[in-house]
Amino acid sequence: MYRKKKKFWAKHWDFITLDTLAALLALGLALFFRFDRVVFSDIVPHEYIYENMFIMIIFVSILNCSLRDPYTGIVHRNKWQELMAVVVHSFVNLAGILIFLVAFRYTNRISRTVIFAWAGMMVLIMFAFRIVFKRLIRYRKHDDSTKSTMLIIADSSTINHCLSQLAGSDYVEYKVVGCAIIDKNWVGKKIQGVPVVGDCDSVFEYIRTNVVDEVFIDGKNRYSEELLAERLTDLGCTVHISLIHTEHLMKNRTIEYYGDYITMTTSMHMATNREAFAKRTLDIIGGLVGLVFCAIAFVFLAPVIKLQAPGPVFFSQTRIGKNGRRFKFYKFRSMYTDAEERKKELMDQNEMNGLMFKMENDPRIFPAGHFIRKYSIDELPQFWNVLIGDMSLVGTRPPTENEFVQYELHHKARLAGRPGLTGMWQVSGRSDIKDFEEVVALDTEYIRNWSLGLDLQILFKTVAVVVKGSGSK
Repeated sequence: MYRKKKKFWAKHWDFITLDTLAALLALGLALFFRFDRVVFSDIVPHEYIYENMFIMIIFVSILNCSLRDPYTGIVHRNKWQELMAVVVHSFVNLAGILIFLVAFRYTNRISRTVIFAWAGMMVLIMFAFRIVFKRLIRYRKHDDSTKSTMLIIADSSTINHCLSQLAGSDYVEYKVVGCAIIDKNWVGKKIQGVPVVGDCDSVFEYIRTNVVDEVFIDGKNRYSEELLAERLTDLGCTVHISLIHTEHLMKNRTIEYYGDYITMTTSMHMATNREAFAKRTLDIIGGLVGLVFCAIAFVFLAPVIKLQAPGPVFFSQTRIGKNGRRFKFYKFRSMYTDAEERKKELMDQNEMNGLMFKMENDPRIFPAGHFIRKYSIDELPQFWNVLIGDMSLVGTRPPTENEFVQYELHHKARLAGRPGLTGMWQVSGRSDIKDFEEVVALDTEYIRNWSLGLDLQILFKTVAVVVKGSGSK
């Protein structure tokens, strides 16, 4: 799933918060210097007006940001440009507060010294906050671990220009991890420090076995037209196509800019910033609430697990997340400690047709483990994975490393989104599904048709499944 780069004022919530805090701090300091204290008492005349001003500053700051979008290109501004932007932003805040004071006829009862001091200090504090925070952002932008990975596909005549425009860009949200030359076999070489990882035949194998979030295709060659773009999109990659005809591409597409290229970007599904923000907010709230239940369950489960199957209370395992990323996955332990070793002996009793393992009356489960799994209590520690961003409340179940290495090319499409605690498969009669291909079909259907409404629908169905005790794996 690709997060669409769309103009939306709330994506700069960090700068909005900083600017609002700067305006509030400036008013507090103005009151302190004027009346020798910030605490409202009889020494501050008409103190209720200043109390209302604090509230109005928050409202005016948010309104200022939502109507003007003052943060476009903020990271790339130099100090003088930033100072001018802060002056304009502060002036708009000041105008908003003055309108408030006039509308409520407070102008004769408020200190003009406070207003002028507030305006001046707001500029200074806001400017200082932005400069410091931008330094932190620029430092973070150089941290490649937070960026999406990009593979460039081009021919030998255009690859140098592609890399100069994309691989050398500062403060971008992606990292070019490799390139594929489709008209020559240059595998093993490096171009501008970027390794050549494939040609027209081997590039798909590289995508299957490595973390690739996005693919940039130079549309000047014929091989990179509709067929290649559709095939890569079906694998779960987000595809950026430079200057090609797009009549037969998927409906999810948008125009974007990479270097001096104008691209048509397509993906299995595109989420707006509002949708992505709402989904992550839901994950954070759900993660916090879920961890409370996890703590309560721990009090009762820990002694039972220790008595029936001595060993750690929690089971951790490396799982495969979005586009092949690895992360630590946590559960309450419901099996004996040698479960992984005994799994090899039980593979001939696997009830799933495909890469997953499922067995009724699994002998590796200790007595209380059956109850824990029946009501999905073992899943509660994964709310920590949700909270830190490895997983989402709703998504596709993350495979194990052993399962992942056996994936065929089309299987990787189910990893295009962040893995989830629950998903389409879990609420679609998973106990009756025996074919892994059906699981893949349900997961890709979820990614293609994702919406906040669908997530809420799956969450409500999940609660019903768990209460009925039909949620065991």
